[in-house]
Amino acid sequence: MKDSSATVSQLALLQQKLHSAKLALDEVNEDRNAKLQTLLQFIGHLSLACKGQNLELDNKLAKLRHNLNTFERVDEALPELVDVERLLKGQYHHVMVQLEESRTGLSQVIRQIQRVNSAPEKLKKEVNYFKQDLAKPFHTVWEYIPKVKQIIGFYETILQLQFNESEKLDVLPKHRQLAHELAQMISEIEFRKDQRDQVLVIKEVLSSEIEVDSLLEAYQTILALLLDNIAREKSASQEFLFALNDALAAVREVVSESYNHNQRSFQLKTQLNREINTRVDNAGEIIIDVEDVVDLKAQLTEQLNSIRSALARKEALEQREQALLRKSMETMRKELNELSNEANTYKERLFEQQKLNLLDSLTQLPNRAALEERMELEYRNYQRHKSPLWVAVADIDHFKTINDSFGHSTGDKTLQVIAMALKNSLRDTEFVARYGGEEFVLLLPDVAPADIAQLLNRVREKVKNIPFKFKNQRITVTVSIGAAQVMGSELIHETFERADAALYKAKHESRDRVVIDV
Repeated sequence: MKDSSATVSQLALLQQKLHSAKLALDEVNEDRNAKLQTLLQFIGHLSLACKGQNLELDNKLAKLRHNLNTFERVDEALPELVDVERLLKGQYHHVMVQLEESRTGLSQVIRQIQRVNSAPEKLKKEVNYFKQDLAKPFHTVWEYIPKVKQIIGFYETILQLQFNESEKLDVLPKHRQLAHELAQMISEIEFRKDQRDQVLVIKEVLSSEIEVDSLLEAYQTILALLLDNIAREKSASQEFLFALNDALAAVREVVSESYNHNQRSFQLKTQLNREINTRVDNAGEIIIDVEDVVDLKAQLTEQLNSIRSALARKEALEQREQALLRKSMETMRKELNELSNEANTYKERLFEQQKLNLLDSLTQLPNRAALEERMELEYRNYQRHKSPLWVAVADIDHFKTINDSFGHSTGDKTLQVIAMALKNSLRDTEFVARYGGEEFVLLLPDVAPADIAQLLNRVREKVKNIPFKFKNQRITVTVSIGAAQVMGSELIHETFERADAALYKAKHESRDRVVIDV
């Protein structure tokens, strides 16, 4: 009986260990599922950074994010990962096709250059070498841009020869107008810091007595700078796509491997649990049925040895599973940390670019695109609260005279000073943007009709009192302002048109005045 009691105690102890092992396994599974859930959420957020490449890819990423809401749907998401990987590779191939088409286009341009019989022999040899080198395919955008610059150089050489051989071209009014328009355009473009000195030199050239050769050179230089900026942005997007593609492929492989291994482990553990439970049941039946103590001891010993063996195999399986899980998680953590750093860098660049796209580079005021957004916001507030909303259009009087008399650089400085004066004249809730050229638009919410004239005249007087001094000559610069209040159910763009008409009236009456549409 003592042996029987000892056997029952051992059996109870084994059942307790089995229960503890189950609890430990549940904790491991819960921890693993929590980590995988965090990983799946990260993949979902990461896919948002890839939006905008093409419509099909956006749709696939949206579906992938939907399927990755819970770990239970990972199996449904695996085919989507394959499709996303395919689309990313397709995007890469699309870029390669574009590069190949660009190479073909350059080949056509070179054939046109070779048809110029008046080109010197040295240039013809350079063009032939260039054509031979062009037979090699492009692998990145950075191989394409230098080729474009070389072709521009060929054209420049040919044009210089043509100009040297012919009479010097007369500077016509249209050339001066082109110089003015180019100076205006480059004032509204945000160039990189390392390009700004070069752009300032071009603006000085354009503001002085321009020659046709200088005008052509200015256009060529600005075109080259813009091409370089476009190539940089395209290359950055391409590199991010490559990194995202590689990371998604690695994550898909790890998740798939972890899922398959988990299924196999689950089957093996289920089989071991059945074996252990069967052995426990058999031990209970032996205690009831066997009367001989010796026989009972032998059979119980055999059952206990089997249970120990099964528990040992189960423990080894769980340890191996935990080791594989740690390895998989470490691999995914490393891949995702690298991709996270890449995504953060790319996101910061996009954020900075987005801010620049809404800012006028010359005056540092919001630009026309930012004005459109703010007009929609203020109009929605007007519709909701029915509080007064005014639109005012301000224009610098005789601004063309300043440009013609003192140069475009002086005109730019004038715009900057007046822009700051307008901004400093307004409250935080009020808004001013550069609309274009020498025009500014003000949005003035919550101003009573009885106060609008006083407010705008205060702005006008502040500009008028700015102590401008050009070439040791004191100049008074004034602005004319037209304003209108949003009335009833009219659209804010209709209000803008009424304000613009009021400005037209102010300009044609006496300037330096405020006209309010009533």
